[in-house]
Amino acid sequence: MSKIDPIFAAVTAPGTPFEIGEQEGMRFFVNAPSDLNQLIESVRRFGDQTCIVDGDGPEGERRLSYAEVFQWRDRLAAHLEIGRGDRVAICMRNRAEWMVAFLAVMKLGGVAVLLNSRGSASELSAMVEEVTPALVLADAERAVLLRDGGYEGRLIDVTKPLEDRSEAAGDGLIAKPGDPCAILFTSGTTGRVKGAVLSHRSLITGLLGTQLTGAMVLHNIAREYGMPVETLAAQVPPQAILLVYPLFHISGLGSGFLAPLLSGGKIVIMRRWDADEAVRLIEREKVTQLSTVPTMLWDMVHRARTADADLSSIRNIGSGGQALPLNLLEEVRKLCPHAMIGTGYGMTETSGAIAQAVGADFLAARASAGRVLPLVDLRIEREDGSVCGPNQTGEIIVRSAMIMSGYWNRPEDTAKTFTADGWLRTGDIGYQDEDGYIFIVDRAKDMVISGGENIYCAEVERVLSEMPQITECATFGIADDRLGEALVAVVQAEGLDERGIINWVAERLAPYKAPVRVAFSREPLPRNQSQKIDKIALRALWPQLAANN
Repeated sequence: MSKIDPIFAAVTAPGTPFEIGEQEGMRFFVNAPSDLNQLIESVRRFGDQTCIVDGDGPEGERRLSYAEVFQWRDRLAAHLEIGRGDRVAICMRNRAEWMVAFLAVMKLGGVAVLLNSRGSASELSAMVEEVTPALVLADAERAVLLRDGGYEGRLIDVTKPLEDRSEAAGDGLIAKPGDPCAILFTSGTTGRVKGAVLSHRSLITGLLGTQLTGAMVLHNIAREYGMPVETLAAQVPPQAILLVYPLFHISGLGSGFLAPLLSGGKIVIMRRWDADEAVRLIEREKVTQLSTVPTMLWDMVHRARTADADLSSIRNIGSGGQALPLNLLEEVRKLCPHAMIGTGYGMTETSGAIAQAVGADFLAARASAGRVLPLVDLRIEREDGSVCGPNQTGEIIVRSAMIMSGYWNRPEDTAKTFTADGWLRTGDIGYQDEDGYIFIVDRAKDMVISGGENIYCAEVERVLSEMPQITECATFGIADDRLGEALVAVVQAEGLDERGIINWVAERLAPYKAPVRVAFSREPLPRNQSQKIDKIALRALWPQLAANN
């Protein structure tokens, strides 16, 4: 999607919905609203179209139209009693109430704080203490966890029936583009929880960028088949997305919820991943779009083959986290013959994907993370700050209107994350080839992506070090056919067994953060010249250490 592409030039020309301007060295959508709620209000036009399918309501499955979602949003907004700029935490598993809560907070001009619903009581407490919300909106289970963690502030269990109140109209003020809109959490290398602040501008830019990508794909297909784009668009089936990412993830919030909402799509909710249920929902709801990770795709392929399921309705599959294995790609193409497959690269701090490759673009460089998106500037830097050329490896540095404002109440962490000239340090090591494809080769942030979940080694190591019997510990990822990466631990300890250590972590953090294997070392763990534990050496030793346990 080069700026000199004639289709790109036409789609983003002056006067078009995607017209692009430039200010202070950054590109932006000229016709974008300043406030996310303005964008949300525009979808009222979809009226009686199905908006949400939620199979786990209090009385069974719920099918809600756009009109019903807006009515529910307004009823909930009347109960919140918040003002513009107030932080409101949302803590629930994927469900219709989560989406309605987010929309209600946006209507009143609040800042949505997205808590990890899979977190332990202590993790939830740390997040709440970090941002001191004026209100927490939770489901029944998370409400108990929050109280157990010591939260004593205002809390509404939104799964309970609402009393009738007059509708809240909001204060009528429109947020400025740079005002905070949402806060999403990341632990980072220190193990400390940090809230990435996404402004209205950053979220809106990311969402419109997704729509621009879709428009470009449609125009390119129309060109390939020699037909008017309007004719092709009329043949595209109604959008229906299977939501598998947790809504507190940027992928869940953006591509799983807001993007299909703004397009008038049907959002089919999964509370948790279950391959059998996923296959059933795809077949029944004629799901057209699926964004997931290779782990889930493998599960889906196996279940679909067993059940002889028809997944031919799928038109778009997005996969991230790690490269898509060739044999998996072949299986997916057999099951979903009409699907256009793609990959993307992004992070919480970038409001979603900053690089993408779809269809033929993806197949041309399947191991890549895609090409840089139109409103993103990217460079590769060496440790001394010099800029790398093609195929030279360094840290990936980006600049865009999509980038976060900073970490909530963490000026030092924010300063470390940005360069002096305002570019974001991703912490990822990679290179860009002559064709513009980005390749990720390592993660400077010492993070493991396991089954699509980000696990920060420092956080797990902090919990392990609290066991009195452990003298030294280190965690890292190893290759895993199903998970992509699996977190393992090496410890020097006396009087402990593997299961006891795994349970210790699972009881104090979200269970998915616990190591799947633990190996014991009789010798002190190897260290590098700076006296840090040498994880490269540990990875090499892992087969031997694991075999001895």
